[in-house]
Formats: sequence, structure tokens, C-alpha cells
Amino acid sequence: MKPIKVVVQGALGKMGREVVGTLCREPEMQIVGAVELQVTEDYLTLPDSSGKVPFSSDLECILTKCQPDVLVDFTIAQATMPAVRIATKQGVNLVIGTTGLSADDISEIDRLARAHRVGAVVAPNFALGAVLMIHLAKLAAKYLDYAEIIELHGHQKADAPSGTALFTAKAMAQARGKPFHRPAEQRGISASRGEQVEGVTIHSVRLPGLMAHQEVILGTAGQTLSIRHDTTSRECYMPGVMLAIREVVKRQGLVYGLDTLLEL
Repeated sequence: MKPIKVVVQGALGKMGREVVGTLCREPEMQIVGAVELQVTEDYLTLPDSSGKVPFSSDLECILTKCQPDVLVDFTIAQATMPAVRIATKQGVNLVIGTTGLSADDISEIDRLARAHRVGAVVAPNFALGAVLMIHLAKLAAKYLDYAEIIELHGHQKADAPSGTALFTAKAMAQARGKPFHRPAEQRGISASRGEQVEGVTIHSVRLPGLMAHQEVILGTAGQTLSIRHDTTSRECYMPGVMLAIREVVKRQGLVYGLDTLLEL
């Protein structure tokens, strides 16, 4: 069986470097090219010293030259959407971990993937533990009427609330079929209470020393239930990314979130 050929956009970013290194260790996959905003060399040396791959800031050129099966993108929304338009036109499947994509962006990705008969996996979080956290929160949401989310990330994270927190709140409300109840606000302090999403208050913490953490706290009379997920290194995302790469080549259209791939 031929390995799945992959190009990584954002190859020098923190997540991009992790993806490149993991691809070098996957016998079912082969990194064939890399893209970054600013490039000073024509080739990227692979971290396992197995060789070099074409490297450019010109995605269209790299896709034409390398003919990949999948483009993996961990960049920013402003870079992701142009990449989606270029890659789908060339028949390249997509695995996207960029946060900050709008509902219109997601709809466009689905439309373009279907129009060009390619697959696209977009996930707010590729950590399997985070996917299970959301799944458990959806189960609990049916039975407890109040919920809040505390999400904590490093100080350089651009968006707040995080995409995972927003997705969690919406998924919980959808699972219960209605918004959560909200406690009566005390006069004059509502601005300190975080962002409201479907009745769920989301609190965002941004500090050096943090990586990615989320706690869902649900409550009702006389009791609370907490569901928490913590990441300690970026390698936690790699099993989910590799799963998405293996599955996306078998599909057409958009798959949003890993829960479908995990059959949750």
C-alpha cells in the first residue's frame, strides 16, 4: 500500500513542527513538502535526518510540484481559507486545526470540498482526551441545568474564548435541546462574568506557563460535576491528526470534529 503523501502548511510553527516530526515516524505516511509564510531556503531538512522536502511560501507551487494526497494546516484563519481554495481546486484533501474559523468559513470549506470531491476534516481540538471531555459533557448536559467553562491557554493564543470552549458550549446545548439556565446576575458585575454562549458562561485565562486546559463545571441543587482535560505537551494532538489524515482520504465533504471519526 502506498503511503499517504502529505504537505504541511505552517511547518515552522509549534504545531507544524510537531506534525512534521510525527509524519517522519509514520510508516503509512510520507511528508513530501512544506509551506511557511517566510522561507529562506528551497528545501526543509526533516528532523529525523532522513532527507529534505521542497519548501516554499507559495502553496500553489508546492502542491503542483509535490502532488500530495493531504494538506495539513495549523496556521491562522487568514492563511487557511486561501489555502482551502487552492488545495480543493487541485483535488487535495484537507486536515485543518486552525482556530478562529467563522461559521461562514466552515460552510465554505464544506461547499468547496463537495464541489471538488475531496475530504476535509476540521477539528477545534485534535487531542483525543479533549474529544472525550466534550462527549462526556454532552451526556451530562441532559441532566444538569447550569454550566460554566473555564479554559486556560498560553498568553500568545490569539483567540478567546478558545474554539474548543465555544464548540463545547454549543454541543452541550444541542445535546439538551435548549440553552442552559443562567443564575441571576448581581447588579454591576456582569462584565466580569465572561462570555455567554447558549447560557454557558465561558471564562478565558491567558498566562505564560500554560498550554491548553479546559474544565466544564455543571451544577444543580446540592451538587456539581466537573470534567477537566489538561495537555502537557503538543504530542497529545498527534494521534488525532494522524487519524484525520488516514480517514480524510476516504471521504468527501466536511467532517467537523473528531467525534465522528471516533464513532462517539
